[in-house]
Amino acid sequence: MNRRVVITGAGAVTPVGLTVPAFWDSLKNGKHGIRLIDEFDTSDVPVKVAALIKDFDPTQYIDKKEVRRTDRYCQFAIAAAKEAMDDCGSDLKDLDPYRVGVIVGSGIGGLHSWEAEHNNFLEKGPRRVSVFFIPMMITNMAAGTISMKTGFKGVNYATVTACSSANHAIGEAFRNIKHGYLDACVAGGAEAACTKFSLAGFNNMTALSKSDNPDRASIPFDAERDGFVMGEGAGILILEELEHAKARGAKIYAEIVGYGATADAYHMTAPDPEGAGGAKAMEFAMQEAGVSPNEVDYINAHGTSTGLNDSGETKAIKTALGEAAKKVAVSSTKSMTGHLLGAAGAVEAIACAKALEEGIIPPTAGYQVPDPECDLDYVTEGARKCDIKVALSNSLGFGGHNATLCLKKYEG
Repeated sequence: MNRRVVITGAGAVTPVGLTVPAFWDSLKNGKHGIRLIDEFDTSDVPVKVAALIKDFDPTQYIDKKEVRRTDRYCQFAIAAAKEAMDDCGSDLKDLDPYRVGVIVGSGIGGLHSWEAEHNNFLEKGPRRVSVFFIPMMITNMAAGTISMKTGFKGVNYATVTACSSANHAIGEAFRNIKHGYLDACVAGGAEAACTKFSLAGFNNMTALSKSDNPDRASIPFDAERDGFVMGEGAGILILEELEHAKARGAKIYAEIVGYGATADAYHMTAPDPEGAGGAKAMEFAMQEAGVSPNEVDYINAHGTSTGLNDSGETKAIKTALGEAAKKVAVSSTKSMTGHLLGAAGAVEAIACAKALEEGIIPPTAGYQVPDPECDLDYVTEGARKCDIKVALSNSLGFGGHNATLCLKKYEG
């Protein structure tokens, strides 16, 4: 027997807010978190802006010793998980700990630690590489650390599928609960990969915006878009089996009802220009949810602000929804958060859950110049009040990984 799965807690560390209320308030008001980079010298790289987090204090969540032994991405995950657990209103200790899982993805993992310790290796020799380097660097450590802090002993791993990592994590958590392997799961993603070294790599593959105007850098679906803006942060959701959530009187944000995952099998970094894989992921998510294209009210697009992604995703939406694509509201919250890579799907799932809960669709901020190849309703006039019942959230990653979540307004 399939079981219903609901979202009962959420935590976010983002460039537009260090908590879910602050994050959601920024999205509703079209406020972006993109700024000129001042963390390091950019004089010899053409990328000048990023969506980097300021004023994050990891000692609010872990002690100073642990701060020195954890990478920035892991610290973000710990903070978001704490908020999500507090938000859900229970420590879930009434459940068998082997039936509560933790699945937290990351596209890159501990890049800050990798770079710092590699510099130590080159400058000071092998003996000066930290004994904590490996656990600080590996991509599964956020999931492992959260399990140690919560005592949850069920399914525990990291999904590593570039920009689709968090959607895959949430989708796999959903399926584990739906099919009876878990009763609850901590799921999401975390990323902190904006260093000068990584910017050089992403820039050399022509993926990043070269705009020096923060207001015109991340502009999904706009004809003048020229690449994505690197962001960082984490998003964590508490997924729970419905009957358990109801029995304890939990607040319920939304219900997850479908998950679709496919591969383009096309190119290392470029999406299928026809969007076939992305379309199938949406179709599979709708099929599992039992909803028709006409019932989809909102799509939180992957919407990276790259030429290929936005036109290809537009085609994918048209393929998946057919005639219904003309009336669906589509927006990219990356216009405000930048691209959080492996954490993107998680904060965007939170945005969808809040949109369903409050009946407000966040906008595609900063949009000015229409592109004939991107001709859907991108909610460019600001946040839109709308009684939405069904939302899709798309993530499309390097390697051709496509993952779509289908969320539904919880109505008992």
